[in-house]
Amino acid sequence: MQRKARLAALATLLALAGGCGTFGKPQPAAADPRPGSAALDRDGTVALLLAGTIQTLQRLAQGTPATQAEIVADARQGYERSPGGSAELRYALTLATPGHDARDPKRARQMLQELAAQPETLAPVERAMTLLELSQLDRELGLEADNARLQSETEHTEHERSASSARRLQQATDENAKLRHQLDELQAKLDAIAKIERNVPDRKTTPEVPKP
Repeated sequence: MQRKARLAALATLLALAGGCGTFGKPQPAAADPRPGSAALDRDGTVALLLAGTIQTLQRLAQGTPATQAEIVADARQGYERSPGGSAELRYALTLATPGHDARDPKRARQMLQELAAQPETLAPVERAMTLLELSQLDRELGLEADNARLQSETEHTEHERSASSARRLQQATDENAKLRHQLDELQAKLDAIAKIERNVPDRKTTPEVPKP
């Protein structure tokens, strides 16, 4: 569910940024003398490349382990050949995609933060995708941190409760041992008294004879 929602959000953003027909087969166009036409052509090309990236991410989320390893390796090699810009964005999105063993959301967030700090290295649609994925990772990792904190607090509380119970049990054990010792001493005294009484000869009283 999480990975489908993530990919759907990326695809929606790309559709809004690219406009109608962006994902279709590019058609040759006549030269446009208007200022900014080159930038528009670049944005369209970038949108098409990102559309292919999203399809690759879908394969990554749903593929076999071998397919997933191949996709991750390809993205990593592309980033190593050309650090920064589009290659770094593609690799970051690969690491952020759920459902494969190489997923590393912390590393992905770090890379996206680097890209967000250098917006000039990205096309507008790439910047928008960077910020969208970064916000999703911030929310995910924030929730994980909150859960870890709550679990740690729960474990600490349980530890304190267990320690308190152990102290009470030890106190009860010590008190019982003290009582047993006192009972043993009392029993020893009673036994000693009984022994003394057994050793004392019976005294027989004789009737007094009245004097004449």
